[in-house]
This record gives sequence, C-alpha cells and structure tokens, in this order.
Amino acid sequence: MAKRNRNRYPLYEKVEITDLAIEGKAIGKVKNKNPDQGDLTIFVSKTVPGDIVDVQINKKKKNYKEGYPVKFHKYSEKRIEAPCRHFGICGGCTRQQLSYDEQLKYKQKQIEDVLKRIAKIELPEINKILPAPETQYYRNKLEFSFSNARWLTEEEVKSDKNISDFKALGFHIPGRFDKILDIEECLLQKSPSNEIRLFIKNFAVKNNYDFFNLYKKEGFLRNLIIRTSETNEIMIILSVFKNDTEKIFKILNAVSEKFPKITSINYVINNKLNDSITDLEIVNYKGKDHISEKMNNIKYIIGPKSFYQTNSKQAKNLYQTVKN
Repeated sequence: MAKRNRNRYPLYEKVEITDLAIEGKAIGKVKNKNPDQGDLTIFVSKTVPGDIVDVQINKKKKNYKEGYPVKFHKYSEKRIEAPCRHFGICGGCTRQQLSYDEQLKYKQKQIEDVLKRIAKIELPEINKILPAPETQYYRNKLEFSFSNARWLTEEEVKSDKNISDFKALGFHIPGRFDKILDIEECLLQKSPSNEIRLFIKNFAVKNNYDFFNLYKKEGFLRNLIIRTSETNEIMIILSVFKNDTEKIFKILNAVSEKFPKITSINYVINNKLNDSITDLEIVNYKGKDHISEKMNNIKYIIGPKSFYQTNSKQAKNLYQTVKN
C-alpha cells in the first residue's frame, strides 16, 4: 500500500524484502498501479531478506524505485549483530548484518542471475564461491580521508551537547563525496593500522594541523594510505595539499618514532581537484620505497602506486584456482 507525503514521493507500507541487490541494497516488490505491468521493484537500503518494512521512496526511475526503511514491522531471522561499531553509517562494509555464509548464498545467486537471466548465457553448473579464509582484518590496503567538516552521527545531532570538534580521519559517507565519518576502529586491516591512523589524527589535532576542506580547496592534511603485507612490512603514504616540509617532516618523524616497525614512509603533494595520486611524484621520506609480499614461492615488490589484490589470502586462493 502506498501513501503520499509532502515530498510527493510515496511511502510503501509493510514491504517484504525478498532478495539482495548490488551496492548494499536489498529488493522488495509491491503491486503496480497497472496490473498488466507486474509488480514494481523497489531497491531498499539497510535491509535484508526477511525484513518487513515501511519504505520511503527517494528516487524514481522508469522501471524501479529506490528508498530507505522508516519503520521495521519485522526483523529478518537471518539478521546478526554487526561486529563493527560504525556499521550502518560508514560506507566501508555493507553486509555485516548477515552472516558470511548467507552473504555467499546471495552473491552466488546474483552471479548466476546476471549470467543466465540477464546475459542469456547457457552455462554448465556454476561452481560454488570459494570462501575467503578471513572475514576481518583481511585487507592489505586502506585509504582514509581528512576533513574539517566531519559527518555528525544521528546521536550527536539529537543530543544537546555543544560540539566543537569537527575534524575527521576516516571513510566517506555512502553517496556523499564531501562528508567523512571519523573512524575509531576499523575491522578491515590488521594491527597496527588502527593505531597508526589514530596517532596521526591525534598528533595533527594536538599540533593544530589544518584538515582538508573539499569545497573551499584549502587545508593541509588530505589523505592517508596504509599498506600492510603478509611479510609484516608496513607502508604509509601521507597526502598533503601544500608543500610545507616543516609540517610534513614533523608529523612523519613522530610517526616513525612511535611506530619503528613501519618499513616505508612516504608523502605526496596533491593540490589537484581529486584524490588520485597515480600521476603524482611520491617522495620516499624514510625506509624502503616499497614493501614486499610473498605468495607461495613468488616475491612481489609493491610500491605506493602498485596494484595488488587487497585480500592477500584470498588472492592466493584465486591464483591457485587459475593454476589448477
């Protein structure tokens, strides 16, 4: 059942979520105004199959609509408690409210649907997805962004506290290139990734470093890349907006002293309109200009701009499968 609101977008009541879609959304079906057109597909954020929700539509397309839940009438039995404290706000992970086994089932279904139903390809039986050995602390590369206008959580907005700290070092809010969620703990990369990020942020705040403002194109600290390897080597790349070597050396020296296990410390001056550093000169400040990775008997040299599969253990499985 659909109701109209003041924004002229309908509100659909008690929509049952039946499937998962891409980009972190799920799928619900409602009756179309024209019965001859069949059911209308709705892509709903922050839901999982089995949920029954009221959906507020915020985007309308010719053949489907998109929306978000405003009320849960029933929570799916497939739901689990997300392990990350930032889940639901941060855009780094989208399926933590489902067990990994359930995620694999729906991913398998999506692959088969794309190949067989949409692409109309006749295929033999498709092999099951090979699960990743680890579901936490598996990434070997993360990129964080600085911002002087951090995203305020719903709890902060509703509270009557006087908020004066707007600096952030974290991830982009989904769909918002201009807003950064300050991350206290990320479960994607192994230690000391969290410790390095928190130290750099706290040092910068304590020493009055300017965090980047995307709209005004001003500030100093812009991005931080942390790379790790199975050989326990660590690389950091600090991206700054201005070539102020005194500030750069001060913060990098502090990081080096605090974390002597970092094997490669680098920085880059980026005063462009985008965050990409592939076309910029990377300055190796201390240690090696690369880290090494080992897969079976092969040694890989990974530089600041190198591409390497971000899940090292699953990359090993991928290469072994191809080899077999």
